[in-house]
Amino acid sequence: MSENNPKHDKMDDFSEEDRPFFSAVLTPHRSLGPNGFMILMGCFGLISFVAGIIFWQIGAWPVFGFFGLDVALLYLAFRLNYASARAYEEIKVSRNEIVIRKIGPGRRELEFKFNPLWVRLSVERIEDEGVTAISLTSRGETVDLGQFLNPEDRTSFAGAMANALATAKSSTF
Repeated sequence: MSENNPKHDKMDDFSEEDRPFFSAVLTPHRSLGPNGFMILMGCFGLISFVAGIIFWQIGAWPVFGFFGLDVALLYLAFRLNYASARAYEEIKVSRNEIVIRKIGPGRRELEFKFNPLWVRLSVERIEDEGVTAISLTSRGETVDLGQFLNPEDRTSFAGAMANALATAKSSTF
């Protein structure tokens, strides 16, 4: 007889072999938070409004509209930037499987599964910049990881991913 346990964790459904021992969620970094965005837009809007009033008073009233258009375009550019920041990647490595889920800004989801024994980690480096690209390749399929990360974070993640793959490959034998 099975018991309904509300505290039942999905991780309990995995055998010891299938349980992920490495898990990472990669998210893009945005240095300007919501409060900073509101302050920036307020200052930019105020400056544009004052400059527009000055032009209006000297008789160049069409310029006032272009100042409003500048504010609207800046707002739209930031909103699109924040929308793209909602993308993220989830990577889980177990002894038998590597699962990569890429969730895009529109909540589109792509999932890739690899066998750790057959996967190859490729890390591209440039001397001055550090790690510029990370990808996993298995049987002709290549998946890029962390394209939105800065070089320092990519370097850190590449090391962690290499360790996880080495652990997965060594624990299967």
